[in-house]
Amino acid sequence: MILMQDMTKTEIQQVKLRFGIIGNVETLNRAIDVAIQVAPTDLSVLITGESGVGKESFPQIIHQYSRRKHGQYIAVNCGAIPEGTIDSELFGHEKGAFTGAIGERKGYFGEANGGTIFLDEVGELPLPTQARLLRVLESGEFIKVGSSKVEKTDVRIVAATNVNLSQAIADGKFREDLYYRLNTVPIQIPPLRERGEDVILLFRKFAADFAEKYRMPAIQLTEDAKQVLIAYPWPGNVRQLKNITEQISIIEHNREITPEILRIYLPEQTEQRLPALWGKKGGGQSFESEREILYQVLFDMRKDMTDLKKLVHEIMSERSTHHAPSAPNYYPATPVITPAQPISTINLNPVNSSKPVDDDDIQDTEEYVEESLSLDKVEKEVIRKALDKHKGKRKSAAKDLNISERTLYRKIKEYDLD
Repeated sequence: MILMQDMTKTEIQQVKLRFGIIGNVETLNRAIDVAIQVAPTDLSVLITGESGVGKESFPQIIHQYSRRKHGQYIAVNCGAIPEGTIDSELFGHEKGAFTGAIGERKGYFGEANGGTIFLDEVGELPLPTQARLLRVLESGEFIKVGSSKVEKTDVRIVAATNVNLSQAIADGKFREDLYYRLNTVPIQIPPLRERGEDVILLFRKFAADFAEKYRMPAIQLTEDAKQVLIAYPWPGNVRQLKNITEQISIIEHNREITPEILRIYLPEQTEQRLPALWGKKGGGQSFESEREILYQVLFDMRKDMTDLKKLVHEIMSERSTHHAPSAPNYYPATPVITPAQPISTINLNPVNSSKPVDDDDIQDTEEYVEESLSLDKVEKEVIRKALDKHKGKRKSAAKDLNISERTLYRKIKEYDLD
C-alpha cells in the first residue's frame, strides 16, 4: 500500500514538471490524480474553478495520458465565438448555408475525430447549441449547418467553466441533461486563496521567469511580504499573481520586496461586488448586460459626480446670499442609486426643500448630467477604457465589465471599436 502511494506521488510530480504546474496543496494533487486516473477512459470530464486558476492544463493532461494522445487536440473558447457563428465553428457548414458561406467547412468536431476537444467556458453556449452538443455526447452524431446528412465523430469531450451551472440550470440558461452528460467525472481546481504557501512557490517561479525574460535580477520577498501575499484573497487567482509579479519585476529598482512595496500593486478588495450583489439580494433578480455596464460606469463616475455637486453647491451658496442672510446648510448628500431606480430620477442636488431655490439655479446642471449619462456613449467609453486597460485582451476586459465575451464581442462590433 505504501508503494502505491509513493508511485502516485512520483507520477503526480512528473505531471507537474511536464505541464508546468506549481504547488503542493492536497486539493491540487487530488485534481491531478483524478485527471490521470480518468485519462485512459472515454468518460466526459467537467473541470470547474474560478477564472485564472489554470483549468486549461487539465484537458491537456487527460489528452496526453489517453489512448488518443496521437490524435488531434483542439481547444475552443466557447465564450469568444459569436452566437450567430458558433454552430458553424463547432459542427461545420455546407456551401451556401448562409450569407458568406462560400465553401464547405468541416468544423471542430469533424477535425477532432479520433482525438480530444476541450470546450472552455461551456456555460456560455446558447441553448440551441447545447442541444446539438448533447446529441454528440449521446450518440456521436451531428449535422452540419445547412445540411440534412447525419455525420459521425469519435471525440473525447472535456469541458470547463467558471460559471455556477446549477444556478444557470435554475435560471433556464443551461440544460440539465447536458450538465449530467458533461459532469460524468468532475474535477474541481482550488482557488489560489485556498492554496496557502503555494502562492510563494508560484511567485518565486514567475519572478525567476521574468528575470530571465528581461535579463535582470529576480525580485525576492521579505518574510513579512510573504505573509501579505498569502493573506491576500487573489480574486484573479494565478493569472493575477503572474501579472503582478511581472509588474513588480519591471518597475521596482529595489529587488527586495517589502510589504509596503507589495501593497502598492495589490488592488484593494471590497466585500460588495456590484452589480452581481444586487441580483442576489433581490431574490434572484438579474440584469441585462447593458444595464450591468451602466451601473458599473455610474459607480466609476462617482468622484466626477461628487465634484459636480460641490460646484453646484458653491454656485447655489453664492446666489443664496441674495435670498436669505442665514441660509441652512445646502451641502448635497451622496446620491443613492438602487438597481430599480431609473437614471432620470437620480437626484444629484438633494437640496433642503424648505429653502426656495430658483429653477434656473439647477436646470442647467440637470441637463448637463442627463446628457453626459447617455447610455450609448457611456457604454462605448467604458468598453474602450476596459480594452485599453487590458491591452486589447477581451477575456480580461469582459471579466472587468461583468459581461460575457460574446456580449463584449457584439458591443465591439456595434461601436466599431476593433
